[in-house]
Amino acid sequence: MLLRPAFCHSPNIENASSCVYPCPCGFYGDSLKPCTCAPAMVTKYQKRISGPLLDRIDIRIEVPRVDYEKLSGDRVGETSEAIRARVQAARDIQQKRFSTNGSSDIICNADMRVGEIRQFCKLQDEGQSLMRAAMTQLNLSARAYHRILKLARTIADLAGSEEIQSAHLAEALQYRPKLMIG
Repeated sequence: MLLRPAFCHSPNIENASSCVYPCPCGFYGDSLKPCTCAPAMVTKYQKRISGPLLDRIDIRIEVPRVDYEKLSGDRVGETSEAIRARVQAARDIQQKRFSTNGSSDIICNADMRVGEIRQFCKLQDEGQSLMRAAMTQLNLSARAYHRILKLARTIADLAGSEEIQSAHLAEALQYRPKLMIG
């Protein structure tokens, strides 16, 4: 199986998504097949991607192997229509937020600049404490800080929340790109 970058274009936003193996053999962390790479090789492989590039990745999700039982079960997930409606509601919230603010060049949270982030991504005391700890422990850059706040604002919009709650911020923090070795 070959994983390669895929680029998606929409009228106003360019989104990039990519897939990266965790190591040269592709099985580091796999539950069924052991990795055949030396630890030093895994580290060198994962450090190929620079910090500034990782800073520009808003969401990183590890996709583990899915068991047959989960795929073949009767459990039904959320429908595409329900997800689409929730996303559209969040987009409507964002459009209203920025149109009433006079920011005609801003369409969604991802477009916010520092001034808009300060205005629309205010954290409560608990959220400020969480972000302060994350900045120290994860050694976050200014760019990462702003991206986390924009993502937390989007998560709050999807939840229909006017304010960014600490749970929204915690979810945004868990999507930060990080090395897979530990």
